[in-house]
Amino acid sequence: MSLLPWIALHALTALFWLWILRWGGAHWLEGTFASGVLVSIFAPRWSEEGLRMCALLMLIVCGISFVLGLFMPGLRCWYGGAC
Repeated sequence: MSLLPWIALHALTALFWLWILRWGGAHWLEGTFASGVLVSIFAPRWSEEGLRMCALLMLIVCGISFVLGLFMPGLRCWYGGAC
């Protein structure tokens, strides 16, 4: 995967997790089937705080994978599967 799609993919992913974490997404998704599809299969049972915690952890993991992918292009193939 080239650099520009890598950055775009991570920007969209970060916006999604920030929406859940900061902009009311956790409240909107709490207890719905959509949380099971978008976040985790266990998410419909999670409270708003649980969804926020998951979003925070995923934001950290995605940030680390973004930085690693910037400096090690071989990891972009593993993550995106587009090699």
